[in-house]
Amino acid sequence: MNKSNQRISDLSSRLYQASTEIRILKHISWPIEVRETFFRNKAQQLPEIEYPRFEPHNVLMQISSIQSELGDTVVDQWLNRQAQDIAGSALMLSASGTEQFYKYSRELYGAPKDPLTDGMTTSLALAQKFEKLLESFSDIDLGAPANADRSADDVAEKMLKEVKKTFASDAPEILIVDDLSANALASSKSIQIRRGAKFTDRDVLQLINHEAHIHVATSLNGIEQDLLPMLGASHAGTTRTQEGLAVFAEFITGTMDLDRMRRLSDRVLGIQMAIDGADFIEVFRFFENRLDNEEQAYENARRVFRGGVITGGAPFTKDIVYLDGLLRMHSFLRAIVDTKRVDCFPLIFCGKLDLEDITVLGQLVKEGLCKKPKYLPPWASDKRFLLSYLAFSSLLNHIDMKKVKQHYNILLNEAPHLDWS
Repeated sequence: MNKSNQRISDLSSRLYQASTEIRILKHISWPIEVRETFFRNKAQQLPEIEYPRFEPHNVLMQISSIQSELGDTVVDQWLNRQAQDIAGSALMLSASGTEQFYKYSRELYGAPKDPLTDGMTTSLALAQKFEKLLESFSDIDLGAPANADRSADDVAEKMLKEVKKTFASDAPEILIVDDLSANALASSKSIQIRRGAKFTDRDVLQLINHEAHIHVATSLNGIEQDLLPMLGASHAGTTRTQEGLAVFAEFITGTMDLDRMRRLSDRVLGIQMAIDGADFIEVFRFFENRLDNEEQAYENARRVFRGGVITGGAPFTKDIVYLDGLLRMHSFLRAIVDTKRVDCFPLIFCGKLDLEDITVLGQLVKEGLCKKPKYLPPWASDKRFLLSYLAFSSLLNHIDMKKVKQHYNILLNEAPHLDWS
């Protein structure tokens, strides 16, 4: 390895080491006793949370030392972005339970009213648009909702079979745990499933495609990057791309449904409510009215307020990245077809990364520092299907959709309303 590549590899290793001191979701998790107390008080009293103290000094010193050695090449700029995300995460954790927590959260993940890639659209506007679309479906018989009759044990059994088939000896352990802020959480070593949660058949397939085929796969691929250890680190700067890719996986595999989309959309609305001053109970009531399930409403509200201020005004904004990330990922994949750059497709699975890193990662592949991903999800391995889907999607870029929409709106407005009952 030449001297330049050795420098990059060493800096990546030091960044990875600094990142290991930060476990965001673990640090801001709530004990199960908080939920029990909340419902024992009939959901009438605000939860009381005390977070462990996080001292950022050691992380910040490591980051400062690394940044002092960075130059101005595109690779150095990439490393600096990772450094800034790690430092920001450390500062956010040190501010847990205060209004400053929201400031750092917004810098890392964004906020519902922040513009997306096009510079105009916002996550909040998308969520509000989706809410209106759902309301327009209210008169349509969508059939009875699927029964949520699958237990955590049922999910664990199916998940275990899938990870063994996909990852063989690298398969993560499947654990059923009592206290989790989501129904499932994945890493390279384990997939945790929340005890007591109930799932539909489609939920199970969503979790397999989301947690196993994306989060576990990219974690394992990142661990394989021995010359660029930073690609094995989960940090806030990679969250948007990771979750966007995972939600896209639900779409491309046909496991996404309206209920799932509404959950993602409602998270954005709940975060904006908290930013505007709603407290935990008000956001809990919002989710309860949506879900008609008080336990799931509590979990959704907890996702919004963990780490922040219970009385409102300073939430955790991570959950806006699902819609934002999905749009970015879909747009990127369409661009791969438009520009005939399918060679760049495997890059998004090389580890934990941000889409904005694609150019520098391509350079690192050319330098021999970044390896080809070991694991791909089934839909990504089937390029015939994937490229046919993306090719059709990219064709829409060449059509004046406004005129097409006007044409079919006229047809539908002139058609009589039908009662198929």
